[in-house]
Amino acid sequence: MTEKNTKEEVRQFYDQIGWSQEEDGNYQNARYEDLRPVSREYISKTRLRVNNHLLPLGRFLLDAGSGPVQYPEYLTYSEGYDYRICADISITALQEAKKRLGEHGLCVVADVANLPFAPEAFDGIVSMHTIHHLPMKEHRAAYKELYRVLGEDKKAVIINGWGDPFLMKLVEPFIQLGRVLTGRPSQYGKKKGSDGEKESGTFVRKMDAKWLIRELKDLFPIKIYSWRSLSTRFLRWFIRPKFGGNFFLKVIFWKEDKFSHFFGKHGQYPMVVFKKEN
Repeated sequence: MTEKNTKEEVRQFYDQIGWSQEEDGNYQNARYEDLRPVSREYISKTRLRVNNHLLPLGRFLLDAGSGPVQYPEYLTYSEGYDYRICADISITALQEAKKRLGEHGLCVVADVANLPFAPEAFDGIVSMHTIHHLPMKEHRAAYKELYRVLGEDKKAVIINGWGDPFLMKLVEPFIQLGRVLTGRPSQYGKKKGSDGEKESGTFVRKMDAKWLIRELKDLFPIKIYSWRSLSTRFLRWFIRPKFGGNFFLKVIFWKEDKFSHFFGKHGQYPMVVFKKEN
């Protein structure tokens, strides 16, 4: 599949399916999140971690691959900014984002690997689960573009998922055992999203921390923190309210904060932070 076709496939998926609302009021894309009450507090607090690294005030915040800004916590990222610039290849996403943001939101159809903005135009940048939808050789280009449009002494926060992270590999045998015991087929041997197949309905290509550090080391320094170490798959299999699920998640959240670099590199969802130095 060519790069052009890949991006067109992603755009069509989100225009036609991913950002369409279902009967419960959630977007179709939300089915890849754990929305159960037992996980709600943990997930909400992990989303708010982005605010720990953004500068609190500014004129323009770029939301690169904004989608519809679908969760309330996402709205908080731009509370201290005059405008939130939503850039996405999906016109449906931008229409939905505009409904949420009103005059605070300015929407631009754009490719995150080729942004139509002037250098140093933004006082802050967020990008939520976007870069992994690009072909692998464009990941570096996307980070380079985000750095280009970031203002001096400003910060960017990028959320993505690792492909087959160490901590989730440790629990995979127990998930497969659970599948067998409940009469479902084992998934051993199936390709992962890091290999570039269709995952969650559209193209996904993920990397690991070593790959990202190696790719960006000659461009600018990055820091990797934990956004959320537990995958949706883990949460749905193991977190149960009757078996101390809430307490377990409180402990995990504390550990993610205390050992953020470790959980960021080896858990499911890293928070990649960089600053443009003067």
